[in-house]
Amino acid sequence: MIRPATPNDVPIIVEFIRELADYERSADRAIVTAEQMREALFGPQPAVYAHMACTDAGEPVGFAVWFLNFSTWLGVHGIYLEDLYVRPAARGEGHGKALLAALADIAVRRGYFGVQWWVLKWNTPTIDFYRSIGAVEQDEWAVWRVSGAALRALAGSDVAAQ
Repeated sequence: MIRPATPNDVPIIVEFIRELADYERSADRAIVTAEQMREALFGPQPAVYAHMACTDAGEPVGFAVWFLNFSTWLGVHGIYLEDLYVRPAARGEGHGKALLAALADIAVRRGYFGVQWWVLKWNTPTIDFYRSIGAVEQDEWAVWRVSGAALRALAGSDVAAQ
């Protein structure tokens, strides 16, 4: 069963985020708080959305966190999937595919161009799963980021003040 997240799901969403970070060998970098997630998902101006994968008994076993992106070339939105996670004990039961199908349904109904996401290059089980549903790696572009000290330096540059 796939359903939109509710404010009551915030604690389990944070738990899932930490479990995913641990799986991705980055547990020390997952510092999000329940308050931050509650504000992002359910505050006055939510810009992030979440769907829950639940057992038939209603127990959450996975989630997808996503937000809208935009293609200037196509002139329409798309969905960027920030996180997709299913607990190990529930993998292979169709929850991950059902979460992606729910996002695909939203994209199709709203006229969005598609759903996209990143995956760690070493995560071959997940890559194999994505390939099995027809997803295609986009390797023409390299991901770039400015953060930390470089971000602060750029923000404080003379150019930023203009």
